Amino acid sequence: MKTRAVILAGGEGSRLGVLTAKRTKPAVPFAGKYRIIDFTLSNCVNSGLFDVMILAQYRPHSLIEHIGSGVPWDLDRNFTGGVSIHMPYKARGSSDWYLGTADAVQQNFLFIKRGPPDLVLILSGDHIYRMDYKAMIDYHLGHKSELTIAAIRVPMEEASRFGILGVDDQLRIHSFIEKPKEPPSNLVNMGVYLFDSDLLNQALWDDHMRADSSHDFGKDILPRLVAQDKRVFAYPFEGYWVDVGTVESYWKAHMDLLVTPPPIDLNDRSWIVHTRTEERPPVWIENGSTVLDSMITDGCEIAKGARVERSVLGPGVRVQPGAVVYESVILTDSIIGPGVVVEHSIIDKKVRIGEKVRIGKVCPQPAITMIGKSSRISPGMVIEQGVIIGPDVIESDFVDTTVREGAYLQTKREPFDV
Repeated sequence: MKTRAVILAGGEGSRLGVLTAKRTKPAVPFAGKYRIIDFTLSNCVNSGLFDVMILAQYRPHSLIEHIGSGVPWDLDRNFTGGVSIHMPYKARGSSDWYLGTADAVQQNFLFIKRGPPDLVLILSGDHIYRMDYKAMIDYHLGHKSELTIAAIRVPMEEASRFGILGVDDQLRIHSFIEKPKEPPSNLVNMGVYLFDSDLLNQALWDDHMRADSSHDFGKDILPRLVAQDKRVFAYPFEGYWVDVGTVESYWKAHMDLLVTPPPIDLNDRSWIVHTRTEERPPVWIENGSTVLDSMITDGCEIAKGARVERSVLGPGVRVQPGAVVYESVILTDSIIGPGVVVEHSIIDKKVRIGEKVRIGKVCPQPAITMIGKSSRISPGMVIEQGVIIGPDVIESDFVDTTVREGAYLQTKREPFDV
């Protein structure tokens, strides 16, 4: 059976705030050296699937640069599979920006069905998990399923964020409710769909012809197929899985990596998470500094008297003398100045923080503080918890030495669109 994987990577990801101001959600850095999409791509190649299409839309530049020809994932293939990136285009017929996840697939279905594949695996490019898709394919074939949906149980208080599956004793799905306010169960849709190609083709065309559809898998396609009594089964998944679609889930997923043992093992050589890496020197940790329960990526420098605890530092981060970084995520090439204290915060790439700045706060219910890409913070500033500083903010954009809790500050200049 020939299977083609299609990764949906066009999301704007507005709930990730400043992290997606200049990049699509799947291209957001994660765990120091990776991008979020690396986990889905690596699942594909580790499962023996080397025929991968990526559907991009919102600010795809970082994603395109990161994936390139697919070399890090062994996807630079000319004749048998490989990776290709597809974006919306204008044509003589009805084509435009993607209206929803199903519309994105429908607009590209002429490319998807080339080959043709027997099965089409629809994946999200913004989830952190490890899954053997080959086992899901075997399950699909063994159940003579027309559509198989990966499912996981989540805490009941989180279930309303997801599509809820109702199943019988054989795990055949008899109901699908998209993000109900009062979910009847905690068995949720993971956004991993394995379709018989013919069924997907027909379902997409039927949906395309419906004027009342939002052209979304969760809202339209899946509930309709279940209601039509198609052979739709749930594939039970019991591993670690997180949709890093919010600031809180993104931060918590990083903190999950810092427990012992972590719920997802990045050191497992039998299931490597592949990525495009930069040439960086080894980490330099100066005598007299302290690093506890943290992930430190290549090129980082931690100076004498600095303290890094329960944090993740991306490539090239410099923590200067006397600075403290606690329960925070610091992305590529940011500089934490002398005497700075950063707590419970997310700091994007190339941020410059001046001497003795105070950012964020640890308290019983702290709000996450965020600083956008390429911003500069003047010495002595106090950035309280829950503050959001947009990208490209500079010293003259601040009107006071303290930015109060919950404030949102943007640059007064035209931001750099890179």
